[in-house]
Amino acid sequence: MQKNKKYNIIKKEKYVNTKEIDIGMLKKIMLHTRRSIKFIVLFLIATFLIVGIIAFLYKPTYSVFINGEQVGYTENKSALQKKINNYIENGDEGNQNVAFVQVDDLPEYKLCLLKKNIVTNDDQIFSDIKNEGVTYYRYYALVDSTSQEEKMYVANFEDAEKVVNSLKEKNSQNANNITISEKYETELKDFTNSDDAIAALYVEPPKPVEVAKATTVTSRSSSGRVNTSSTRSNAKVNLGISLIKPVSGVITSKFGAVSGVRSSAHTGLDIATASGTPIKAAASGTVTFSGRKGSYGNMLVISHGNNVQTYYCHCSKLYASVGQTVTQGETVAAVGSTGNSTGPHLHLEIRVNGVAYNPQNYLY
Repeated sequence: MQKNKKYNIIKKEKYVNTKEIDIGMLKKIMLHTRRSIKFIVLFLIATFLIVGIIAFLYKPTYSVFINGEQVGYTENKSALQKKINNYIENGDEGNQNVAFVQVDDLPEYKLCLLKKNIVTNDDQIFSDIKNEGVTYYRYYALVDSTSQEEKMYVANFEDAEKVVNSLKEKNSQNANNITISEKYETELKDFTNSDDAIAALYVEPPKPVEVAKATTVTSRSSSGRVNTSSTRSNAKVNLGISLIKPVSGVITSKFGAVSGVRSSAHTGLDIATASGTPIKAAASGTVTFSGRKGSYGNMLVISHGNNVQTYYCHCSKLYASVGQTVTQGETVAAVGSTGNSTGPHLHLEIRVNGVAYNPQNYLY
């Protein structure tokens, strides 16, 4: 009995001690919690103050770099880039012929904080981009397919198409030779409006040659036999082509002239110049004769279509062969004195349907 009573006293003392310990720990925890809350509140207040100061002094912006070099700042990256893209696609000159602008170095952006007293410079950045850009213009060339010469330029495809179709409708002689070529260049050409282009390019189709106007020249040889020479005419007919001078020199015998050297009236034009002088094709065409031809000596004949031919006679050398296509201005022979000739010169003839016409009506 005494033993149990002692045990109960000890047990009661332990319970009191345990209770005192629990209350002490709780006080410590509460103290620690209050300190933590105080620290967190102070931290939040400090953070808020710092953020407020930063927001007051700085602004979020983008640092802009071109080819690795910083060129400025922008607050609106999207707006600046949109402006640059529009410039690349359309240019900024308000010219409908701008095809695009080539810009090799596009800007790069890096987010940063910038003091509010520092001004962003979008306009200067855009100006730097423009200074580096190369503008390409789109236009349309009307090209002569036979010579590949760009005859003139128009602003748009609709005008080019109108010119080509109108030439065909008007039966222009060169209608099938005028083609359209789209061009991209850094320099803007001088444009011709469609009506002026049609007028400038139109070539009247050749009219039938009135051979009836030609005269037949005859002469008698010493033996009394009658020899008929080539038919010739002083009339000026539409050849349907434009001619250039094959050589430059002195005219020594005109068309229709009669002299002791020949037995009939002259069917061509003699132009004296140094032996070996290059002879140019008066117009584009196909070589139909190249070789020796009696009193003509070394002769070259070029057919230009519509039964129009040019003869180049007394040559020292012939550079083009039968069947060869030659272009206007191309060297086809060299001046000489072969055949019935008293000195180096070019005997030039222009024939239509075999009739010789005066070259001075078209040249010299």
